[in-house]
Amino acid sequence: GKWHMGVNCKTRHDHCHHPLNHGFDYFYGMPFTLVNECQGTDDPELAKSLQDTYWFYTQMVILAVFTLVTGKIANLFTVKWKIIICLAICGLFHFISWFSSYGFTKYWNCILMRNHDITEQPMNLQKTTPNMLKEAITFIERNKHRPFLLFVSLLHVHTPLITTEKFQGRSRHGLYGDNIEEMDWMVGRLLDVIDKEDLKNTTLIYFASDHGGFLEAHRGNSQLGGWNGIYKGGKGMGGWEGGIRVPGIFRWPGVLPAGTVIDEPTSLMDIYPTVVQLAGGAVPQDRVMDGHTLLPLLRGTEQHSRHEFLFHYCGVFLHAVRWHQQDRGTVWKAHYVTPVFQPEASGACFRRGICPCSGDGVTHHDPPLLFNLSQDPSEANPLSADAEPLFGTVVRRIRRAVEEHRKTLTPVPQQLSPYNNIWKPWLQPCCGTFPFCWCNEENNKA
Repeated sequence: GKWHMGVNCKTRHDHCHHPLNHGFDYFYGMPFTLVNECQGTDDPELAKSLQDTYWFYTQMVILAVFTLVTGKIANLFTVKWKIIICLAICGLFHFISWFSSYGFTKYWNCILMRNHDITEQPMNLQKTTPNMLKEAITFIERNKHRPFLLFVSLLHVHTPLITTEKFQGRSRHGLYGDNIEEMDWMVGRLLDVIDKEDLKNTTLIYFASDHGGFLEAHRGNSQLGGWNGIYKGGKGMGGWEGGIRVPGIFRWPGVLPAGTVIDEPTSLMDIYPTVVQLAGGAVPQDRVMDGHTLLPLLRGTEQHSRHEFLFHYCGVFLHAVRWHQQDRGTVWKAHYVTPVFQPEASGACFRRGICPCSGDGVTHHDPPLLFNLSQDPSEANPLSADAEPLFGTVVRRIRRAVEEHRKTLTPVPQQLSPYNNIWKPWLQPCCGTFPFCWCNEENNKA
């Protein structure tokens, strides 16, 4: 499915970020994310702010060149042609940077790969769902006689909500509902294969989402990004519950008691240590591990999550901290940074398209906004020192946890810097002779 970690570092074929270079034995899917450009019908979203910046500078440089040429021809002022030519080259560079990230995205970045080979460029979105399902099923059938780990990262339910014709119009909740119906059917097909191959009682299945609904995603009056119920905020917001609070569904007949509801905060970071324990391995001891195995909690041998504190980031910026005060059964959350909603009471950043993590699009809080999630899960009523006797104690304890947490961090390069987001032709995956990157595995076989 969707890898979303990229492919190359220094050359087109080094595959340093590829799944096969990070522990996986087999890969079929999309090495980048699914964006509107892949469909070609919606507004562009890939590096939208960067595109806007390039286009603005392109217009400014073109205007400057036009003004200088006009002035020179009309003898209004003297300027060397070298300066005009250099400025024109600069404008061409900005135009190429803008167009490469906007005009050719579909053909260059909307690709499917099998291991290191590109099978479709651009990919056929109507065939992507059955192709990925077929790959997952054949993987199970190939490995049914030995232990296996199958990680299926679906393109559903992600804008632009690619839905096959069979499921269009099935739901009362529009295209988003149709996409969920199809995802549900895909999960059901995988469960059927597990049952058919008599693997039900020996296979742990964990279904989860990576974030809450994308509130800003709209097409006309249609909401394309889901709904977060009573929880404030959504996708891309580091602190609000609507962006990070998602359910996890587990199935392992004969091992996990059916119908059990566990109301404890866990994290997707817990998948790694859980899988390692299931495989009979040991997690590395030479670094701080943020995840904890879920097996004691799932089996009922432990009643509380091992996460006393969870640190909620937006990019590299710490926005909020959750404290699970186990002796009292209370969950507190302190917000140090919150996004500025547009409009103010909307719970989303409609004018920006998605909420930023820093800069003028956020508000800093000192002291932090404090909520008792046990009593106020929708984070509607921030507590104050006057109204909450434990305010000072809780804020100090969370602040101390943040200080301890930051001692464990290792600085890394900013992945979302302009340089790391600019298109680099020498790293571009291409199944043909660059820039003529078009291929289709099915057509090639035919």
